[in-house]
Amino acid sequence: MTYGIGIDLGGTQIKSARFNLPTGKLLVTAMAATNDGQGTSPTPGFALAIRELVNQHEAEAGCAAAVVGVSAPGLADRDGSCIRYMPGKLAGLESLVWADFLQRPARCLNDAHAALMGEIWQGAARAKQDVVMLTLGTGVGGAVVCNGRLLQGQIGRAGHLGHLAVDMEGPADCTGIPGSIEFAIGNGSLAQRTGGKFSMTRDLIAAMEAGDADAQAVWDRSIKALSVTIAGLINTFDPELVLIGGGISNAWASIEPGLHRWLDQFEWRPGGHRVPVLHASLGEWAGCYGAVNFASSHN
Repeated sequence: MTYGIGIDLGGTQIKSARFNLPTGKLLVTAMAATNDGQGTSPTPGFALAIRELVNQHEAEAGCAAAVVGVSAPGLADRDGSCIRYMPGKLAGLESLVWADFLQRPARCLNDAHAALMGEIWQGAARAKQDVVMLTLGTGVGGAVVCNGRLLQGQIGRAGHLGHLAVDMEGPADCTGIPGSIEFAIGNGSLAQRTGGKFSMTRDLIAAMEAGDADAQAVWDRSIKALSVTIAGLINTFDPELVLIGGGISNAWASIEPGLHRWLDQFEWRPGGHRVPVLHASLGEWAGCYGAVNFASSHN
């Protein structure tokens, strides 16, 4: 059996999975701590942990993997050799060429890009050619596939949709954009948006469901901002489908009603054409799916 290994490098945890490449079936998973800041220079702890996970999968399989795909935060080289730009986090990640380090066929891509590639391969966007995805979590990530090709841009910046502005008078995000959708709905800004009352969206939603009017107002504003963003992305890319993923999307039952209500108002629907907006289906393993799919198609 031809198999590949997908790796998803997060800030605190590394996910890995072994896949049957011809069928796309997930065979087995394993996880490890990221160990950010650990390791012996110049080799970061997370790289050593990833190499150990790869060795573990290959030992269990009894043969070498055909390919290893690595999903990670930051801007990836267009050839998928490494993450070229990731300031301030995961020291040692920038310019680490994974094929050289692992001594195996390997490719790397941005984590939100990987999530969309996974959903197109085996998830809610299976076999689609034109898809936009937003991932809602601490921040807001994004990815775009047009005519079957992942948009990467000149330096890997394409698809960073969380930095689209919805309020030009709002506070600047990490890229300098005022009032971004990342600020409007991400967990990272929730304490600021609620005067310190909440720091996690799940707690905000629980308070809203318990009748907290202030929590309801904050949530409604966030969903309106998300809807405006999606309507603008539909006008920009004319996709077959928009997907919403990331940890906040687990509250889909609280997201969907308001989202569709606002889209009825904001979405341009020539001839009555309406773009489906769906919850992504692969959950926390989407990055592993997408990383191995990307790697296998680029080797």
